[in-house]
Amino acid sequence: MKKIVLILLPLLVIASERPSVEQLFNVQTVKAKKVTTTYKRRFYGLLRADERLVADVVPRFGGYIVKLYADTTYKRVNKGQILAKVYSPEVYKAKEEYRNSLDYAKKRGNSKMVESAKRKLQLLGVGNDEIAAVKAERRSDPYTLLRSPVNGYLFAKHVNEGSAFKAKSPLFRIVDLANVWIEAKVSEPEIPALYRAVSFSVTARAVPGRFEAHNPLLYPEIDPKSALATLRLDIRNKDARLLPGMFATLVVASEKERLLVLPRTAVIRKMGSWYVFKAGEFEGEYEPVEVRVKPIDNERYAILSGLEEGDEVVNNALFMIDSDAQINGLF
Repeated sequence: MKKIVLILLPLLVIASERPSVEQLFNVQTVKAKKVTTTYKRRFYGLLRADERLVADVVPRFGGYIVKLYADTTYKRVNKGQILAKVYSPEVYKAKEEYRNSLDYAKKRGNSKMVESAKRKLQLLGVGNDEIAAVKAERRSDPYTLLRSPVNGYLFAKHVNEGSAFKAKSPLFRIVDLANVWIEAKVSEPEIPALYRAVSFSVTARAVPGRFEAHNPLLYPEIDPKSALATLRLDIRNKDARLLPGMFATLVVASEKERLLVLPRTAVIRKMGSWYVFKAGEFEGEYEPVEVRVKPIDNERYAILSGLEEGDEVVNNALFMIDSDAQINGLF
C-alpha cells in the first residue's frame, strides 16, 4: 500500500456555495490511546440438560405394570418416589428363595445360603426395604416397586398401566434440572481470548435476571462445516427456571488490562494484514501502517504493535481506500 495524499487547500470557487476539497473528503482523525478495559464478547447458545443429572430407569428383570404412578410425561418426581408397582415372576421367585433360606438357616444355621439369596435380590435391583420386609414378615410380596433414583422431571415414559416389559428395557427417563448446560458456538479467532476469560454470565429472553456460568469446557473438535468450536458451561438452576431448548446469550469477560485502542472503523484488513492510515508529516498526507490487532468488543480493537500512544490515524479507513481508488481512477 502507498501513501495517500489529499491536498486540503482552499479552491477557487465561482459560487460561495461550492464545497471545499476538505469538505468533499471530510477526513476525520482519531488518536490511539491507552485505556483500562476488559475483553467482552457475546455468544449465542442453546441450553441443554446436564448429562450427569439424567437417569434412566431400566429394570434388570422382566414383568408387568400393575399400577403406574408416574403416569404423565414431565411430571415432577422426587428421589425414592414410587414410579410403578410391578409383578415379576423372576423377582417373586428370588424372594421365595430368600424366605426359604431364612427358614432353613434358622433350623440348620447355614448363613451362607441366606447371604447368597439376599445378594441375588440386590443384584436384581430390589430395594433394601422390600428385602427387609421379607425377613421381618417371613412372607414374599408378589409385587415389587420401581422408585425414582433422582429428583427431577419425567422426560420420557415408555410404558402404560398393564404394559409388559422385558429385562434391560428403559421404562422412564428422569432429568434433574438443578444444573443445566449452555453450549455456545465460537469462531476460531476468538478461541485464544476464551482462555483469558474470568467471568461468564448468561441471560435468556424468557427468564428475567442474569445467571453466572462456571466450569468452561471447550470441546476438543471443530465442526468442519461451520468452522466453529463449541464452548460448554454449567449453570446452577435451583428453581428450574432455565429449561433445555431455550436460546440464551453468553457474555464472556476477561480481567482488566491496560491496552492501546482504536475504533474498529480506523482499522482495515487488506491482503491478509491489518492497516491504519497514520497522519503524515504534512497536512493531508496519510501513510498506511501495518498493525497487529485483537478484538475487544464490537466497537474497538486493541493495537498490539505498529502504533504508539498519541499517534493520529484516519477514523474511517474504508473511506481512505475508496478515496485512493477514485483518485487513481480505479472506478
